[in-house]
Amino acid sequence: MLEIILVGAVIVLVLAIGLVSWKITRSEKMLQHALRSSENLARLTENVMNQQSRLEGQLAQMSSEGAASQSAINKTLSERLDAVSKRLGDSLAQQTEYTNKTVTERLDKVSKLLGDSLNQTTEKTSKSLSELQQRLAIIDQAQSNLTDLSTQVVSLQDILANKQARGAFGEIQLNDLVKSALPPSSYEFQVTLSNGKRADCLIKLPNPPGSIVVDAKFPLESFHLMRNAQTDADRQNANRAFVSAMTKHISDINQKYIIAEETAESALLFLPSETVYAELHSNFPQILQKSYDARVWIVSPTTLMATLNTVRAVLKDSQMREQAGVIQKEVGTLLKDVERLDKRVENLSKHFSQASRDIADIETSSRKISSRAEKIEDLQLGEQASDELLSNPTEALRQ
Repeated sequence: MLEIILVGAVIVLVLAIGLVSWKITRSEKMLQHALRSSENLARLTENVMNQQSRLEGQLAQMSSEGAASQSAINKTLSERLDAVSKRLGDSLAQQTEYTNKTVTERLDKVSKLLGDSLNQTTEKTSKSLSELQQRLAIIDQAQSNLTDLSTQVVSLQDILANKQARGAFGEIQLNDLVKSALPPSSYEFQVTLSNGKRADCLIKLPNPPGSIVVDAKFPLESFHLMRNAQTDADRQNANRAFVSAMTKHISDINQKYIIAEETAESALLFLPSETVYAELHSNFPQILQKSYDARVWIVSPTTLMATLNTVRAVLKDSQMREQAGVIQKEVGTLLKDVERLDKRVENLSKHFSQASRDIADIETSSRKISSRAEKIEDLQLGEQASDELLSNPTEALRQ
């Protein structure tokens, strides 16, 4: 603030000096003019001297006023500094008191939050421990189930080790697949054919191709020998045993389940193992060729499901063809009904046309009657008119 006041004082002094300079310049101009005008030279000289004396007096007055103003400014600055110092002290004390109060309140809130958080953490920990105990109990139960499952797997291996039980396993899987894909009327299980042979499943298809037999086979012994062979000799023996078993199954199905005019010209050999099916297609193309030659198609659970879906589509198409005749007959009857309806509509239209003509004739007669009634009302009945009406009423009405 003091600097601003000093700057103001300096500006005032500069303005005063500038004013003095301007007046001096003006005086010089006037002096020059006085020099040009000899008549006013003396008077101008006197005026210049007077103005100089006045300027000196003004400068002295301004110097004294500047000193007084500087003293007043210093005093004012001192008073304001004291007031500001007092206000700062009061504000600092209030701020310190407010800060202490705020800090205390926030410390209380933090303590409360910490206490609540600690309680919640304790509750969550207790809950987590309880859930952990429940999950451990579930894990114990799952481990028990795994033990039971291991026992069941061992039992399944025992079942598959028995040839008859293994055949029953394949038949059950075949039955489940067929039941899930086809309607009940399109298949039969354990059907005895005309040659006395019993088929695992007979799928009823229309001619052609006719009903097709599906027989389940599971060459597990030779497959296990082939997978467990340690030497090349053991592997070759196992391969020969596997080829021999599959060839026998193909031959049996061809001889037993392909009967002319009773079944289709082919049959299905169902392998209830995708692994055996994949091994067969990967390493034994000669068996596949034999099955093609014997018209015995080898299928796995996956390919059998695809085949059954195709069979379902064929059955649906066959049913649609069977219904096509009935639909065509009904459509013919419907066309005849439509023709009769057209005739009846035509007759009704004729009746409506005649009725329209009759109504038009009636309307014409009605208009004529109305016109003649109006003429009768318009007649002026005088004596002559009365005589004419009596003598010749028809001519009078026409007029």
